[in-house]
Amino acid sequence: MDTMQRQPLYLRLRKRIGIRPEKEVTLGQAARLLGESEEQERRLGQLVLYRHSKPDGNRVVIDLLQIVSRLRELEPGLSIEAYGDPQVLVMIADKPPKPRIPLLIFSWLLLFFGAGLAIMNFHTDVSMKEVHIRIVELITGEHNEHPLWFQIPYSFGIGLGMVLFFNHLFRKRFNEEPNPLEVELFTYQENVNAYVIADEMRKKNDRQTARSEDDA
Repeated sequence: MDTMQRQPLYLRLRKRIGIRPEKEVTLGQAARLLGESEEQERRLGQLVLYRHSKPDGNRVVIDLLQIVSRLRELEPGLSIEAYGDPQVLVMIADKPPKPRIPLLIFSWLLLFFGAGLAIMNFHTDVSMKEVHIRIVELITGEHNEHPLWFQIPYSFGIGLGMVLFFNHLFRKRFNEEPNPLEVELFTYQENVNAYVIADEMRKKNDRQTARSEDDA
């Protein structure tokens, strides 16, 4: 009795990949592979999972069961161990979108002045000027309606605090920790990917149901 057993093929689907219109998606593009040899990984990595056509639109979901089915067609005795997400989202685009500079400048100005107005309105609501006057009076014992030596450092401190909070000064990072904005953008992208995958799977199931009803 042969005690030697073939090592299973381990694969981890990528969350999102991009291809050009009317191109194909291979297993090597859709997943990371770990097989019993580099030759097996290279050979299976070239397995075509999907070919894009114009009616499919600009986004497609490849399901793990679809990948397992294609692998078993190629190698019926292959043992497969899958980890990670059960679907990979394929985005189809001719070329990456270019940044629109006028829109970027407009958004930057809008956020800059909007944030400034928000800070000023907050200071007005909490009577920050009167608070500063009272703090200076407690420190010096003198009443000063314009304690600039206290207010100017406070203003610079707000800007410095924002820089430290977002961990960025233009292109410079102070440490490797993600800032709150990056975390929110990551969470937003994850939610978008999850929604798109669920929506595409629903559409695929609806098409299969309609096709089954037509055949009946």
